[in-house]
Amino acid sequence: MVQKIDKRVRARMFRDRLMTALATSGLSRAGLARAVQVDRSTITQMLAEDTARVPGGHVVASCAQALDVSADWLLGLTDRPEQAGKLLDASLSISETGRATTLDDQIFQWQREAEGYKIRHVPTTLPDVLKTDAMLRWEYAPITHRRPDQAIEAAAERLDWMSLTQSDYEMALPVHEVESFARAEGYYSGLSAAIRAAQLDWMIEVYDRLYPGLRIVLYDARTVYSAPLTVFGPKMAVIYLGQHYIAFRDRDRVQTLSRHFDWLVREAVASSRQIPDVLRRLRAQIA
Repeated sequence: MVQKIDKRVRARMFRDRLMTALATSGLSRAGLARAVQVDRSTITQMLAEDTARVPGGHVVASCAQALDVSADWLLGLTDRPEQAGKLLDASLSISETGRATTLDDQIFQWQREAEGYKIRHVPTTLPDVLKTDAMLRWEYAPITHRRPDQAIEAAAERLDWMSLTQSDYEMALPVHEVESFARAEGYYSGLSAAIRAAQLDWMIEVYDRLYPGLRIVLYDARTVYSAPLTVFGPKMAVIYLGQHYIAFRDRDRVQTLSRHFDWLVREAVASSRQIPDVLRRLRAQIA
């Protein structure tokens, strides 16, 4: 239900917010009058203590445009002073990226901004930050914009950060991802048994060392699905498209993607406590 505000209250709110926006803008009353194309006396009247009515819509809209605020905010219809277009720009952005999410410098910057909050992550493949040097060399060999050595250095830096940060780090992977890796199928076709065995050994070691600060769950992609994404606490959430990130900073969308991740956890076929046993079982299958 829309709350009905008394005309006098709305007029007082308009005057107070107009005065605040005018002071912030640095414009003089005369300058505002010129921008709105009214007499200076009209501006003086709108700012007078005994003002009992709100000016017409076109004057309100012109004042908002001149002062770079929202007309709805001037009228007391919202608590956000930003104009709609700027609110959208602040809450949604699209930025270019490379091939890997975890090792991307932009992602790491967002991680540090979310220091102390829980970070939820659905990677594109096995988590890059948990990969061995040999695995990264194999995977990054075809990449032209980033050398394997750069990826290795970045992975080590990210892992050091995870070891020291106050943030909890939770990951969700489809179970077929780790199974395909262990069997060298699909994306991992041609990957040697030695690299796969060492990779699983390393993941078991790191997981044992960082748990419960690091938690991984496995879900069945035949019943649930997720695009690659990262949720940085309540601050922002990012969906990975391949060449671009779509980043959301508004509360409702961040909460929606947080609930999506929670759904993956609830539907998991392997809980975070079971991950070491799953990895050891897959390791035993490698000749």
